Amino acid sequence: MSRLLAWLLPLVAGLLFGVGLIVSEMVAPAKVQAFLDVGGRWDPSLALVMGGAIAVALPVFQLARRRRPPAPHGPVEGRLIVGSVLFGIGWGLSGYCPGPALVVAGGGSGEALGYVVAMGLGMALGNRYGARELRRA
Repeated sequence: MSRLLAWLLPLVAGLLFGVGLIVSEMVAPAKVQAFLDVGGRWDPSLALVMGGAIAVALPVFQLARRRRPPAPHGPVEGRLIVGSVLFGIGWGLSGYCPGPALVVAGGGSGEALGYVVAMGLGMALGNRYGARELRRA
């Protein structure tokens, strides 16, 4: 039974996440770009989606924190800042972030598939060259 749950629970969670992305229109690049365009025709509706996600997740994270304190982390490094900026630029230009891009690519969108391929290449480069830097540290 535990073997069945080991793959069934992540499958159900992933399907629920994907359906949530579709229902909230987080998979529509124009909708996401309108949310990010605070100086133009801003669409704040995705803030409600994020607020709903926080309202659901926060109590669970608080419970988990009480059961097991979080692992200590190091200082914020330049690599983290550069990576965050690159992520934001990619999100703003394409209208996709990784989760919604995978959902849309799974639906057959060539544009999203191109994004996913580029994302995979970026991850491979980061693993190859970033891991080398971490080994030296």
